[in-house]
Amino acid sequence: MHLVKLACELPEDADRSLSLWTCAELARALREAHVVESISPQSVQRILEHHRLKPWRVHHWLSPKTPWGEAVRVQVLDICDLYSRPLEPYERVLSLDEKTSLQPRTRTSPTRPPQPGLVPARLEHEYIRKGALNLFAALDTRTGQVMGILRRRKRQVEFIELLEEIERTTPAAITIIHILCDNVSVHHGKMVRAWLEKHPRFRMHFTPVHCSWMNQVEQWFSILQRKRLVAPNFEDVVDLEAKIMTFIVEWNQVAHPFNWTRESFDKVLAKCDAALEAAA
Repeated sequence: MHLVKLACELPEDADRSLSLWTCAELARALREAHVVESISPQSVQRILEHHRLKPWRVHHWLSPKTPWGEAVRVQVLDICDLYSRPLEPYERVLSLDEKTSLQPRTRTSPTRPPQPGLVPARLEHEYIRKGALNLFAALDTRTGQVMGILRRRKRQVEFIELLEEIERTTPAAITIIHILCDNVSVHHGKMVRAWLEKHPRFRMHFTPVHCSWMNQVEQWFSILQRKRLVAPNFEDVVDLEAKIMTFIVEWNQVAHPFNWTRESFDKVLAKCDAALEAAA
């Protein structure tokens, strides 16, 4: 039981300069504390397995700035409504965000294509830094179509540029444009608020803090990352911008919406309800 107790403590609490325990370090600690004369890491592992303990594993979590409760529940229901209900003919719902620090990473040798015989594509490890761009993108939640702009900086000015592109390309028959984005200041600063006052058909909606996964454009960013940016090798930022814009054009030729339903939010809503019950 001494081993189990030790494994359930952080190494620093046992005066060891370690982040996490390993079987070898636990075996060493037991020997140095004269709990046992000899014990192997394999024996430690067997004992821990019996108690279903893996002290070397880490699960990241985040203490929320905003407690889960009624306010978050209202936001989640609002997003659920935007994604799942039939829209009126005069409505449009767009999911907006930025994919930051896209680098050309120009390789010092050309990328070699794959070959028969299970020879993979070969990417030169060395690359040259040539600046970076930020992609401001908007995804139409009902069609999957994407519009985007790439800029050197990420400010309210650039965010407004994307809003102006949405304004320009949205037919006049659409009188309500719902915009869903996260809570960074770029999305609700003084300049943005002033612009929105002059464009009344825009309605802003925000994800709860630390819930950017609710923003559907993040789903599209993962596709972009996997299909176009997993092995970056562009001549410069001009080449990078041209090829990302080409990717957007090609995506829009076969675009499809992401199928989010009310059930997609059940787990989050259950957490909100549990927090409300605990506070009652």
